[in-house]
Amino acid sequence: MRARGVPADMAAFAVGPRTALPPTLDEPLLLEAVAALADTDPALAAIVARHGPPPLWARPAGFATLVAIVLEQQVSLRSGAAALERLRAAAGSLDPDDVAALGEDGARAAGLTRQKVRYVVGLAGAARDGRFDPAAIAAAPDDDARDRLTALLGVGRWTAGIYLLMALGRPDVWPEGDLALATAMRRALDLDALPDAASQRTIAERWRPWRAVAARILWHGYLAGER
Repeated sequence: MRARGVPADMAAFAVGPRTALPPTLDEPLLLEAVAALADTDPALAAIVARHGPPPLWARPAGFATLVAIVLEQQVSLRSGAAALERLRAAAGSLDPDDVAALGEDGARAAGLTRQKVRYVVGLAGAARDGRFDPAAIAAAPDDDARDRLTALLGVGRWTAGIYLLMALGRPDVWPEGDLALATAMRRALDLDALPDAASQRTIAERWRPWRAVAARILWHGYLAGER
C-alpha cells in the first residue's frame, strides 16, 4: 500500500532500489507533492496557506546553468546573475568553447573573482573533454549524478544539489548548506538557532520522498519575506 498523497510512480521509487531514476518534477507532480507535504506537515502547510504553492523554478540542463549556479555560490542571486551576464558579454556566449577561449585572464577582466575564474574556465574544459556530460548526468540516479558533479572543480554538494533540483527536476534531493533554507527552517519550525548542514539533513528526512519540494516551499516563504 502506498503512502497517502504519493503518486504511484513516486511511491514505487520511494520503496525501490536507490539506483532507480526518479520521475522528473513538473507542474502537476509539484502540486501533488505540495498537497502531500501540506497534508502531513503543519509548518509547510502554513507556508502554503499563506503564499500558495511554490514556483517550479526550472532551469535548462547543461553547461550554462551549471556555471550560473557556481557564480551564485555564497552571493545573492542578483550578484550571481550580474556576474553571469558579464561573463556572457566578455566571451560572446556561454558556450564552453567560447568560455574556454576567453581564458582565465579574460574572465578575470570581466570582473569574476580569482576563485570563480578557475571554476568557470575549468568547467568549460570539463564540458569540452566530456568530464561534464549533461546527458549522462541526467540519466543517472540521484547519488550517482551528485557524485559525477562533485568530481568537477568548484562543484560542491550545494551546487550539485541545486543543479539536480532546478535543472533535472529531481523531487527528493536536498541542497545542503543553503543559508536561505536554514533561515526559513528556523522560522517555520521555531528553532532556537540556524540549523547547520547536518541538522538540515536530519530534519529533511521527514519530507521524503519530496525533500526538493519541501525546499521549494521553504524558499517560497523566505522570498515572501518570512525570515
